[in-house]
Amino acid sequence: MIKVVGIRFRSAGKIYYFAPGKQEGKMEVGTHVIVETARGVEYGTVLIAPREVSDESIIQPLKPVIRIATPEDDKIEEKNKVKEKEAYRICLEKIAKHKLEMKLVEAEYTFDNNKLLFYFTADGRIDFRELVKDLAAVFRTRIELRQIGVRDETKILGGIGICGRELCCKSYLSEFAPVSIKMAKEQNLSLNPTKISGVCGRLMCCLKNEQETYEYLNSRLPNVGDTVTTDDGLKGEVQSVSVLRQLVKVLLVIDDEKELREYKVDQLKFRPRRRKENMKLSAEELKELAALEDRGGKSKLDDAK
Repeated sequence: MIKVVGIRFRSAGKIYYFAPGKQEGKMEVGTHVIVETARGVEYGTVLIAPREVSDESIIQPLKPVIRIATPEDDKIEEKNKVKEKEAYRICLEKIAKHKLEMKLVEAEYTFDNNKLLFYFTADGRIDFRELVKDLAAVFRTRIELRQIGVRDETKILGGIGICGRELCCKSYLSEFAPVSIKMAKEQNLSLNPTKISGVCGRLMCCLKNEQETYEYLNSRLPNVGDTVTTDDGLKGEVQSVSVLRQLVKVLLVIDDEKELREYKVDQLKFRPRRRKENMKLSAEELKELAALEDRGGKSKLDDAK
């Protein structure tokens, strides 16, 4: 077993493990600390108090926590935030000067000002070598330009989702999970791209949250069109199902008259089988939906700390 402390460097960002060192008794959740990372000296927040974990669950050697952040460190961090806004403005001017087809998203200083990172989005590869030279001449420090995806951009900028709440990726989602059209179909959602895509233009991350529940509930239900036997000995055809309420509407023939009745799924007998793929869409619509899918992967916002 080895003792570690979990530290985060940006809102809803990934949590990294560090060696707590001699300061572990003072490291409570929410404490600001100064640590050494692959990017240099950084200012982070403790999210997991010092605790013991198995040697196999971490990658060694762990970098150490240098110290608990002092009031002077807090002031430096605040000054860095102000400097980042100025760096962002200057970078925008340089991008316009070089006429580059790129969208600047954020500027970020490391705590020790040893490196200045600029995050941007673009449709393809960008030759920004001249831009880097100009920026290095202005800021007199190491410059790094990092191209990120639309989901990372949305995570940085934040916003409000169609649910009326702050975006999941900005508020709590530390890593992006793969999201597919199958999840939208499994949850019986409209396959209208404008209704199932998020602010970033990809399928909404929240589709992943309820996927396991819908898979289980759907596995207990018959398909529309299946023949079922009710608990009162009648046979009929399934007309519709309510996944969350686990109710099934069955069309029965009683005394040569058709009657639609609603039953709980536990009142029916049927042969479970694989659910049908009901997706009658044109090739253009299928292509548009496929473009919304996101297979996840490592976020470009976080370095290996």
